Amino acid sequence: MAMPLRQSVTVATYLARQKLRRRDKFPLIVELEPLFACNLACEGCGKIQHPAGVLKQRMPVAQAVGAVVESGAPMVSIAGGEPLMHPQIHEIVRQLVARRKYVFLCTNALLLRKKLDLFTPSRYFAFAVHIDGLRERHDASVAKEGVFDEAVEAVKEAKRRGFRVTTNSTFFNTDTPQTVVEVLDYLNDELEVDEMMISPAYAYEKAPDQEHFLGVEQTRELFRKAFAGGNRRRWRLNHSPLFLDFLEGRADFACTAWAIPNYSLFGWQRPCYLMSDGYVPTYRELVEETDWDKYGRGKDPRCANCMAHCGYEPTAVLATMGSLKESLRALRETVATNRAGRPQERVAAAAVKELP
Repeated sequence: MAMPLRQSVTVATYLARQKLRRRDKFPLIVELEPLFACNLACEGCGKIQHPAGVLKQRMPVAQAVGAVVESGAPMVSIAGGEPLMHPQIHEIVRQLVARRKYVFLCTNALLLRKKLDLFTPSRYFAFAVHIDGLRERHDASVAKEGVFDEAVEAVKEAKRRGFRVTTNSTFFNTDTPQTVVEVLDYLNDELEVDEMMISPAYAYEKAPDQEHFLGVEQTRELFRKAFAGGNRRRWRLNHSPLFLDFLEGRADFACTAWAIPNYSLFGWQRPCYLMSDGYVPTYRELVEETDWDKYGRGKDPRCANCMAHCGYEPTAVLATMGSLKESLRALRETVATNRAGRPQERVAAAAVKELP
């Protein structure tokens, strides 16, 4: 994976332990949602469609940390809603980092500059800022003007203070290879974020806009053209090479949603954060009592156009670990990226060296 070398080694070691223990199902990263409330109303998201009483709820720190510890996952993606609206989000992050979990705090960045003082830079922590396009496209996707400019300024300030900053970009059927290239070039070359994650939009059932989600063939064509001309090798994409092959249609995988489970105010969600077939109180119940064989493209109609990372990135990672050729390929990409030095690491390496 194109992630920091230390993190790559941690994940590889974790996966090796699961294999030695002969565990068939285990979490790679937990999607933690400590609230559903948000300060935006994005057209492609249905989280704020919950009743007002649910939107007022905030998950207690002990519950959030306890769920991650229970799962045993080495990485955590804190989402929502907007996590920075949680009054104790910094304490959730602090406790997870103290346990040496790699934490990605997903945010639209509207509150980021106001909240930065609550956080401490660490090699285990990164802000993951959601940016779906350049100014006009991004502001349209979140239904509010000025959000792109604020996100850019927040990223710059976070980087200046020594934080790792990654981005997450979702693409719709209104995107073209050119719009994909434009935003990723900007994030990679001008804003110089540490890593970028990309995802084709999935037809989330509660989303207000149901007309602009990508189909499988549209996704493959979009990314195949966007990756052309060496872009894929040049961009600092936080994905395994095989997952990028999957997006291009050069490889195909089964869904392994159990590897990126979702834990929210309602408990562990079946089968993934994009589909809701009920909740259970423990990760063990989620894994052992869910009929995983009935989900995925070709099995459940709701999965027909899904190529989201929550289902297919872990499959690609496991396939990489099971192949010497693919493991060496991933290692070469990781070493090449780290040898060049991520922009943020070049700026803040000395400051972060002594941090936990």
